[in-house]
Amino acid sequence: MNMNSINPMESKEKYQEYVNKKSPNSPIFKNCFNAFWVGGLICTIGQIIFNICQVRGLDVSTSGTIVSIILIGLSAFLTGLNIFNKIGKFAGAGSLVPITGFANSIVSPAIEYKSEGYIMGVGGKMFTVSGPVLVFGISTSIIVGLIYLIFNTQNITLV
Repeated sequence: MNMNSINPMESKEKYQEYVNKKSPNSPIFKNCFNAFWVGGLICTIGQIIFNICQVRGLDVSTSGTIVSIILIGLSAFLTGLNIFNKIGKFAGAGSLVPITGFANSIVSPAIEYKSEGYIMGVGGKMFTVSGPVLVFGISTSIIVGLIYLIFNTQNITLV
């Protein structure tokens, strides 16, 4: 068979047909609905905690900090019990977008690499997933802060 007679576009089309036939159809509406209600439930739990803090006389800033700490601790605990991963498979981004997903992205690699020791395993691998997110977030906040500083110099008073 002459190699020049093979049409690369034809092989790409055949491959795409093969992939489409073997790939399961994703239930997009169901996935979006599950993400919506689970993410909403997580936010509702956070709001309930916030309201309890407010009733007990804490200010807004302290209440928000307590909500973050409780949600992070709860998701880390559930990740350790392998429950949060099941929630994540069911809800997708609904469980991963709130702060609970960030806690899960730090705890999961730490658990996975625990067998390599606490220093080289847990300490070295803990930020493999969340590290790029931290770097991008911190870098972006610095850039936005500098832009804000440049364009709002009239509001700055030096003491």
